[in-house]
Amino acid sequence: MTRLQVVPSVHDRSKGFLRAGQALFPCALGRGGIITAKREGDGGTPRATLPLRRLFYRGDRLQRPRSLLPIRRIALRDAWCDDAADRRYNRLIDRPPGVAEERLTREDPLYDIIVELGWNDAPVIRGRGSAIFWHLARPGFTPTAGCVAVDRHVFAKVLPRLARRCAIRIADAGR
Repeated sequence: MTRLQVVPSVHDRSKGFLRAGQALFPCALGRGGIITAKREGDGGTPRATLPLRRLFYRGDRLQRPRSLLPIRRIALRDAWCDDAADRRYNRLIDRPPGVAEERLTREDPLYDIIVELGWNDAPVIRGRGSAIFWHLARPGFTPTAGCVAVDRHVFAKVLPRLARRCAIRIADAGR
């Protein structure tokens, strides 16, 4: 499978559906819904077609997932730089103690599986949004900060079927 698609719910802009082949799965979106002009901290999920860059997983909680995507086991100090003033903005970093970045080793299970989406990374534009991932959803599919989130069973079904060069199309309804 080379393409996934996300469309919003007509009833709640912070919820939607992920289409993988003929299958349709509920997903959570950013609290601001799908937006065109993404900015850091706006809570929107960017309207775009994004390549799937890498798969990260918590090896202390899960077995290595089956996938053709590049895979990285999350290390204790892994974080994502969300400080637009930092030269490492929107990149994976080794988080020194005391630095407040987007930690990938969370107490909750949301980042047990993460697929890095290619948003604002070629080139990085400061303030245009960072840490846009496809990850695990909270119960009830409550809104994310801008990511796409699904149930764990969706990853088990979809990840093994993805081509190495796969993209996710995040679109408005009807587009």
